[in-house]
Amino acid sequence: MIATGARRVIIGSAGAILAGWLLIIVLAVMVDSSLQYFGVLPVTGHQKFSDWQSGLALTYHLAFVAAGGYVAARLAPVRPIGHAVALGIIGLLMSIAGQISIVRGDLAPHWYGWALIILALPTTGFGGWLHARRSKLSRRQ
Repeated sequence: MIATGARRVIIGSAGAILAGWLLIIVLAVMVDSSLQYFGVLPVTGHQKFSDWQSGLALTYHLAFVAAGGYVAARLAPVRPIGHAVALGIIGLLMSIAGQISIVRGDLAPHWYGWALIILALPTTGFGGWLHARRSKLSRRQ
């Protein structure tokens, strides 16, 4: 049987990672949909993304991933950077699955999926590091 304190940490950890993941998803869907509505990005399933459109999407998606890592670290009951990295591992696995679909003929250039695979973990780790650095600076004051 798991002690109450350990159960609280497990639930808090799962909640922190879930909150970071949900932030990434909600922001990505909102911005992707808005840019598709205004014609900046093609509607998924109808046209292939150009390199510049993929670069734009990669830029803001990575900013959202860093924000998700920050949130996961901020809400973590223990080891904040570890929670950001755990979120990054989930992102890495999702990016690998996405790359498989790109290779099968999805609508993004091949480099886009590889960039997400390479950058998912370091970007969430960076978000966790930002939280840790901010926490350390605020404790000094």
